Amino acid sequence: MENYNQTSTDFFLLGLLPPTKVGLFFLSLIVLMFLMALLGNLSMVLLIVLDVHLHTPMYILLSQLSLIDLNYVSTTVPKMAFNYLLGNKSISFIGCGVQSFFFLTLAGTEALLLTCMAYDRYVAICFPLHYPTRMRKRACMLMIAGSWMTGASNSCAHTAYTLHIPYCRSRAINHFFCDVPAMVSLACMDTWVYESTVFASTTLFLLFPFIAIACSYGRVLLAVFRMRSETGRKKAYWTCSTHLTVVTLYYAPFVYTYLRPRSLRSPKEDMILAVFYTILTPVLNPVIYSLRNKEVMGALRRVIQRIHSVKM
Repeated sequence: MENYNQTSTDFFLLGLLPPTKVGLFFLSLIVLMFLMALLGNLSMVLLIVLDVHLHTPMYILLSQLSLIDLNYVSTTVPKMAFNYLLGNKSISFIGCGVQSFFFLTLAGTEALLLTCMAYDRYVAICFPLHYPTRMRKRACMLMIAGSWMTGASNSCAHTAYTLHIPYCRSRAINHFFCDVPAMVSLACMDTWVYESTVFASTTLFLLFPFIAIACSYGRVLLAVFRMRSETGRKKAYWTCSTHLTVVTLYYAPFVYTYLRPRSLRSPKEDMILAVFYTILTPVLNPVIYSLRNKEVMGALRRVIQRIHSVKM
């Protein structure tokens, strides 16, 4: 058993995978998913920027979601992979704080953006005549700015707390990244007050938005059911089902992990659930939002044709 009782300020990430061939196999899968997430989300951002037909509120929000996922998956996977391959589990005190800050900022911003996207679909399907006035580009930009500012403010508060509490001699974080609850469990003080704020923050940023999204899509499904056009119903059902898939995969593991009291939490279970909202969701977002989406595929063809015409 390695000794992680250190006098230095460094932390040690115990990691998700065992140092075996099975662990190396799963690491290869994770790295492959990481590369897919980078390629898919970068492609979505570039496609939306380059094609003017996609400069609409829905795709502006989607470009922000892809931009967040690009950075989101990059805050955890590279460090985890390097630590595993190099056999060095340490991360500096400041590095841990930086990783925690970016993770919480991007996680909170994505949660709010998913709510904004649900509202966009709600207005588009339930109030199509009011859509141009309710979802102007100015309103869309305010939603994006508000999501970023709120996510960053929440992250600042949590990161500042975790960097200023006293830690015991054990610096071994039982996780593959600097997750705040895993760090707080190492504190040499009673943290029940802070854990209550984590519960409140999770409720505000995850549970309430998830309930709001579920309610909005319930209203959307009723509106879709009344549609006379079968083509319109299929398109609306596809949009709703894909969005709900992303939302469920993102919110459900997050809420289940962060709302449980410490006595009921399992570090191994928390790490497995974290794979869903830190790695799997960024991979699926570009696939789900582009697959069978005629507007995105049409934009892709136009961009390819433009590139070919420039070469000739």
